[in-house]
Amino acid sequence: MSARPQGREVFFVGSIALSDASTVFKTIGQTFADAVRRIPDGETGNRLGWMEWQAPILAANPMLQSVPSQGDWRNPTAPDQWKQQTWFRLRENADARALHLGDIGYARNAIASYREFAALKSKGVIGAGIRFMVAIPSPFNLINFHFAPDQRAALEPAYESALLAEVERIAAAVPHDELSIQWDCAHDMQAYDGARPAWFSDTQPGIESRLIRIGQQVPAGVELGYHFCYGSFGGKHFVEPKDMGAMVRLANAISRGMNRPVGWYHMPVPVERSDDAYFAPLDELRLQPDCRLYLGLIHDADGLPGTLARMAAAQRHIADFGIATECGFGRRDPSRVQALLALHAALVAGAEARAGGKT
Repeated sequence: MSARPQGREVFFVGSIALSDASTVFKTIGQTFADAVRRIPDGETGNRLGWMEWQAPILAANPMLQSVPSQGDWRNPTAPDQWKQQTWFRLRENADARALHLGDIGYARNAIASYREFAALKSKGVIGAGIRFMVAIPSPFNLINFHFAPDQRAALEPAYESALLAEVERIAAAVPHDELSIQWDCAHDMQAYDGARPAWFSDTQPGIESRLIRIGQQVPAGVELGYHFCYGSFGGKHFVEPKDMGAMVRLANAISRGMNRPVGWYHMPVPVERSDDAYFAPLDELRLQPDCRLYLGLIHDADGLPGTLARMAAAQRHIADFGIATECGFGRRDPSRVQALLALHAALVAGAEARAGGKT
């Protein structure tokens, strides 16, 4: 990538509420040029809800049946349209070891989007060095969201196997030097920080080993990243992180346990946190060489001044980081997306430098 002395690199987490993948690619590619290293397809259409679109696929599986869900036990911020209403469980006398989920859609959508990405890249709309990014919920999220609590341990191998098969199909269809895979870690990040229960007792070591295991399965040459998430319904976290300590500990554990490169970690910053106490754990962050950190500190609620204050606080603890929102844009009002992109563009154009901050 060419040097950008005026502003910081920006990162787009996943969902972007524009009309379709082509519009996302054109908008990000033309607006941000070499200020981005990778572009997602926006998870447009029925995928904007992140995991809800998997429910019809599970409902069609003959070994599974739906049951009423008690819902997400600590999610008062979720509007009715996003509230969980159904869990799945094995039918009577079905053997979890025989469950085969087959095509669950991630590869099918990614391959279709990559065709549009490649066509736009060939026309110069997207820069030659920019990768196509596919964001996929880690197995923990899908299992925790879709399966009845007493079934999660038994059904975990089937969902993990299905997701890794999707990654394999994506990697077979997209050149490895053009592909980035991101594991979205929301329910698992919250459980790691003590805000959710897990179906296994050794919660923190169990989450670390699971995230390392799925990371190791991303093929060599494909860029790998992790998005640590505390939820996002209407711009409000499921639970607010106390500070960055749990995220730093999880990133350090993954980095130590990997025998392949990790390309990036994304970590959120709540809108009201521009204090040293929140960012101080970054002093202990130990990334692999060439691994990027993206801080999700761009908020349209307080715009440029608030974002610059959070950037200044972060920079007292880590010099080199890219910037992003704290989660994807998929659950936002689509009418707010253009203003949010304009805020990103202002930061890329050097607003930090003009305000007296360092770059």
